Formats: sequence, structure tokens, C-alpha cells
Amino acid sequence: MNPLFTALAALLPSIGVGLLFWFAIRALVNADRTERQALAKMDAAERAAEVAGNKDQSGPSV
Repeated sequence: MNPLFTALAALLPSIGVGLLFWFAIRALVNADRTERQALAKMDAAERAAEVAGNKDQSGPSV
């Protein structure tokens, strides 16, 4: 067998596992990013509702 093919056969499993790891980490990072975006939208909506609620109650507080 050609030494080049032997070397490639030895490296192929490591490359495959590395690619699987990369895809898994990429999926985790993307999920975290979308979760942070969703939380930011929810926080912004909550702040907007709070500000709108405070404007409605702008009378004297005695």
C-alpha cells in the first residue's frame, strides 16, 4: 500500500471526529446566539411596557 494512503487512512478518523466536534460546537454557539437575541427582544418589550405604564401613571403620587 502506498505510504500516502496509509497516512491518510490514519488521519481520516481524527479529521472525522474533529468535524463532528466542530459541527456540535457550532450548533451550540448558534443556539446560544439565538437565545440571547430572543431574551434581548423580550427585555426590550418588557422595558417598553414598563415605560408605557409609567407614562400612564404620571399624576402626583401623594
